Amino acid sequence: MRVSRRSSVDPFIVMDVMEAARQAEETGRRIIHMEVGQPGTGAPRAAAEALTAAMSEAPLGYTVALGLPALRARIARLYGEWYNVDLDPSRVVITPGSSGGFLLAFTALFDTGDRVGIGAPGYPSYRQILRALDLVPVDIETAPENRLQPVPADLTGKDLAGLMVASPANPTGTMLDRPAMEALVGATAEQGASFISDEIYHGIEYEAKAVSALEITDEAYVINSFSKYFSMTGWRVGWMVVPDDHVRVIERIAQNMFICAPHASQIAALAAMDATSELDANLDVYRANRALMLDGLPAAGFTDIAPPDGAFYVYADVSELTGDSRAFAAEILEHAGVAVTPGLDFDQTRGHQTLRFSYARSTADIAEGLERLKTFMQQR
Repeated sequence: MRVSRRSSVDPFIVMDVMEAARQAEETGRRIIHMEVGQPGTGAPRAAAEALTAAMSEAPLGYTVALGLPALRARIARLYGEWYNVDLDPSRVVITPGSSGGFLLAFTALFDTGDRVGIGAPGYPSYRQILRALDLVPVDIETAPENRLQPVPADLTGKDLAGLMVASPANPTGTMLDRPAMEALVGATAEQGASFISDEIYHGIEYEAKAVSALEITDEAYVINSFSKYFSMTGWRVGWMVVPDDHVRVIERIAQNMFICAPHASQIAALAAMDATSELDANLDVYRANRALMLDGLPAAGFTDIAPPDGAFYVYADVSELTGDSRAFAAEILEHAGVAVTPGLDFDQTRGHQTLRFSYARSTADIAEGLERLKTFMQQR
């Protein structure tokens, strides 16, 4: 049976690394996981308790396509608490994870063949989802002096229908401050292009609060998720904020694509939003892990790194150590028992010379992983 041209997307390499790590663990080895951006903690206790209560009260059927009204209202309130933005809950759309948000946004905003700019290095699934939708991903090669974030000059001559930005970013953890975000919003508007802000790592910041695109404009799509800050990766629930006149557009597409986000996950997500003490404790772990990484990676020999502003990644230039990051990551897994992600996932041009290290797991795991890396590099 034939397959479509649109199905020819690249694999998500980090998932291949996860599988290699799983196979190693099946042989009895203990692997330290620095490859995947997944919190080591589970959902807040209140989330599970709320779901247990709801399941005992009534069947969990479909919700309306836009999501539970109470959850939409609570998310709108979050924007007042975090950013001092007065947000109408009607603009909030609950999605099956941020991935569902990307599908909805790209389908609503772009037509076949449209060119959409994405920063490189950047989250690889942007590129692959765009390709699967018969859109054209345009890698914007970002510069170290710009903290590997796009700037308006990078958009010149690109003929873009849209721009996707992420702050804090994956894989770098770098953020756009308010002037930088304002400049990109303005440059995109001047080109008549759509602006999409991936804010999935908001809440995981260390020295300054991340800026939401909604602080600057209502004419943007903002995508977020309960996976990272709220520690609910497997629950597959997220949200979008869209302009008033796009709500019905998104609703129609969501009705047909997904019917709704999982009802159970929406109930849990609503309870998770007020689990402040647990969420703050998780952030304390990431902060401690970040400090360990910023000391331990250079001590192990990974010296060309930029301190992350947020998220839970360190992106390292390893060009002095290898020209093949995928083979290097496999070598580290085999000999050190540490799973790391080759940069090819994030940057098709320069990724063969970079690695991403995640510090989302327990502090004990991060400390052990750094010791293993140090020993490996000394013996290499």
